[in-house]
This record gives sequence, structure tokens and C-alpha cells, in this order.
Amino acid sequence: MIHFAKWKIAAIVAVLLAGLVAAMPNLLSEETAAKLPNWLPHNRLSLGLDLQGGSHLLLEVGIAAVVKEQLEGTVDAVRVELRGANIGYTDLGIEGNAVHVRLREPSTIEAAQPLLKKAGAGMELSIADDGLAQILFTDLAIKDLSKRAVEQSIEIIRRRIDETGVKEPSIQRQGDDRILVQLPGVKEPERIKALIGQTAKLTFRFVDPNVSAEVAKASGAPAGTEILPGSEQREGLPSAYVVQKRIMVSGENLVDAQATFQDNQPVVSFRFDAIGGKRFGDATKQNVGKVFAIVLDGKVISAPVIRDAIMGGSGIISGSFSLQEVQDLALLLRAGALPAPLTVLEERTVGADLGADSIAAGKLASTMGIVMIAVAMLVLYGLFGIFANVALLLNGILLVGALSLLQATLTLPGIAGIALTLGMAVDSNVLVFERIREEIRNGRSPVTAIDHGYREAMSTIWDANLTTLISGLIMFMLGSGSVKGFAVTLSLGIITTIFTAVMVTRLITVLWLKRWRRGSQAQTLPL
Repeated sequence: MIHFAKWKIAAIVAVLLAGLVAAMPNLLSEETAAKLPNWLPHNRLSLGLDLQGGSHLLLEVGIAAVVKEQLEGTVDAVRVELRGANIGYTDLGIEGNAVHVRLREPSTIEAAQPLLKKAGAGMELSIADDGLAQILFTDLAIKDLSKRAVEQSIEIIRRRIDETGVKEPSIQRQGDDRILVQLPGVKEPERIKALIGQTAKLTFRFVDPNVSAEVAKASGAPAGTEILPGSEQREGLPSAYVVQKRIMVSGENLVDAQATFQDNQPVVSFRFDAIGGKRFGDATKQNVGKVFAIVLDGKVISAPVIRDAIMGGSGIISGSFSLQEVQDLALLLRAGALPAPLTVLEERTVGADLGADSIAAGKLASTMGIVMIAVAMLVLYGLFGIFANVALLLNGILLVGALSLLQATLTLPGIAGIALTLGMAVDSNVLVFERIREEIRNGRSPVTAIDHGYREAMSTIWDANLTTLISGLIMFMLGSGSVKGFAVTLSLGIITTIFTAVMVTRLITVLWLKRWRRGSQAQTLPL
């Protein structure tokens, strides 16, 4: 245990230098760190919501809206399938979580069954002898749909927030239908909240030229149409439109959207995939002169007249928008539509002052803890206590460097994890030093006492640290939010502690022993 190969010494020194270089940007200002050479690390510790302030949002996913949309889609699919097969039906509609339809002729049940199964894929089908069919959303299917809707919402929210440049957002599922969003550093969350909460479901449909919105409001919209409001009530433009329900192209076929300018006016340029481009081209080619409504979340945001066929799968959305509006619209279209509307259940803004107080308290607690540990080790173990304190300092540097490289978010519980780790870091040295003292009392020479002290204490050190590491990993896998922050710092701290206790302190001791105690084995160790 007191022999070190040269390659081991070189490896230990290399790890310590790498940790020092990785931790160095945290000692510099953000501007100075950015000017470091490209081959050096630039990452600094990312502070969590409780340290630098920011916004906290708890959102609820409207699962009922997803179920309703699926049922409405099933109704349309049933209509298309039965009409295509010339099977008569009546009473097609929705009741609860089921779609019901009655076949006019019971003799068509056998032919209709595979068609209804196809229309209600993933749902439960039952057909009575009198021709009454029911396509039901089971509880299991709703649960699966809810899970997929929440997962998809989390991914789309993440894309939208990333587009805004917010660093280290925390987006987590909470319960069956809720999402917790924490945005460090965001002091005015209104724009972010608007971007997150907007469903951004884009469709392209035709405006019915045969009836005005005023007439439709008075007498009812014609079959196959609906009345939609305009996105803004501007003078000279309609406040509402009668729009066909049939969707020519949907936002699902969009592959890109960018804010740009046309005739010195901010507009959104968009591009479809191959399927969407063909549909868009065919629709505009066959309907030159008609009004094409661009509908976003149930509002007509633009209604241009088709002058020529628009081929190539790209186009422009204009409508007297401001630059901020077109940038936000392009962002929403790029990120994709949410599968369901979101409701803000809870909103909190954490002030930067509270974060500064937390950082100051954390620094004070950590500093006091380290100083007290260092003094105790020096008093109890003398020169060997100095070795332990040097290893403790290097342990802290390695831990900060590892957190910086991983871009882990440091929270207040994370600071507690660092303080706890540094406190536990000397436990291994205490085990070794006490074991060395015991070997000396048993009459061993200094060299053999050190050798046996490290050898005999290793199993205890590994057992103690590995059990703590396992606890940290379990907290990381099962916990969330601040619990994960604590688990990350604790787990990384255990790894750096094992390295500094098993390798660094032992190397310092061995180098001292070879340099100053060579040939003096009879002397008493300063321990």
C-alpha cells in the first residue's frame, strides 16, 4: 500500500489538474470565463431557482380535451369508412367516452365490423344485434392516452423554452396530468407563460364565400362550416369568419418556420414536408381566387386571397404583426402543437434577494464547517492532519469541477450536499490514522504501521462510501427537484472523496515518508 508506480502518480496528478482547470471558470466572472481559450472548459456552476430566483409554474394538461378530440376524429373516421362502403347508418355521435352509431340494416353488421374496428383503432368495439354499435374509450386506453399527452407536452414545452434562451430549465412530470416548470433567472414570466400555454394548433382551411359571419350568427352556420373569430379586431377587417371544417393542411406537416420581412413588414415564412407541400400546392392550384384561412388555436390569424397556385411547399403568414409577434409565432410553429391545452394551477416568482441570501448562508455554513474540520484534524493528527486538509481542499475543487463539467444545477439542498460531503470526506482519513496509531501501539515500525493502516482500513472505507453512494443513486432515480440536486452533489462527492482518501492522501503520506523518513523507521510518527 505504500508503493506507487510512476504511471499511477502521473494519473493522480492529471486528474487533480483536470479538476482544477474545470473548476477555474467559477472563480472568474462570466465575461472573463467566456474569453478563455477554446480548448479550456468554459462551463460554470448553474444555479437553481432557489439560488438565483426565477419563476415556478405548475401546469395541468387538459386530458379531457385530448379524449374529446380523439372521439371527434373517430366520428369522422366512422363516417368516411361507412360511406365509402355504402353502408347506411344513423345516430352517429358522441356520448360520454364512446362513439355510437346505428346501422340501418342489421344485415350489414358483418361488413361494417372491420371498418368500425379500423376507425376506432385502440378502442373497444361492441355491436348489438339490432345494429347499434359503440366504440368505447376504456379506462386503460384513457390512461395510456393521458401518459402520452403529458410526455409529448413536456417535450414541446422543453423545445419552446429552449428557443427562448432560458438556461437550465427544470421540466418534470408531477402526478398523472401535471407538469412542474421551474425557470431560473426569469423574473418576468408573462411572455414565457404565454408561449408555454398556447396550444399552437395550426390549420389551413377555406373561408365559405356564400355566407357572411353576421348572417351565419343570426341563422346558423351552414353544414360543414363553423364561425371562427379573427385573432385581432382591426378596422376594415372582419371580426369573424365562416370557415369550412375540412382541414386542407395541418401544422403537423410543417418542418420549419422563421420570422422574416416582406415589403418591410414582419411576416412568418413556413415550409411543409413533402406530403404537406403536395396538399398545399393542390389546394391552392384548385382554388385560385378563394380566401384561404390560416387558423391558429381556433382563431383566424390571416385570411389571404389565393392569387396563384403556391407550389414548392412554402409560404408566408402575414397580418400586420409586430416583430415580437412573428418571432413568437415562428417559435411556436417550429416547436410543434401541444396535444392538449394547459392550465396554470400555481405560479410563483422567487426573488433574486432570497437566492442571494441562500447563497450567502450556504457559503457561510460551508466555510465554517471546513474551517472547523481543518482545525480539528490539525489538532488531532498534527502533520497527518495537514495531509488530510490538503486532500479535503482538493476534494472540494474536484467536486466543483465535476459539477461544472456536467452542468448540474446547484440548488440549496445541493449546497447542503456539498457541505455534508466535505464533512464526511475526513471520515476515511480518520479511519486510516486511527488504524495507524493502533498498529504503532502494537509495536510496528512507522513504515509497516502506515502500510497496514491503509491496507486494513480500505474495506471499511469502501463499504461506508459505497453504501452512501447507493443511497444517493436511489434518491436520484426516485426523487425529483431538490431531492435530485442533493443526490447529485452527494453522489459526486462520494466519488471524489474515495479518490482523495484512497489515492491522494496516501500518495502525500508515501511521498513524505520516502523523503523525510527514509532510514528512520525507529522514530515515532508525528501522529
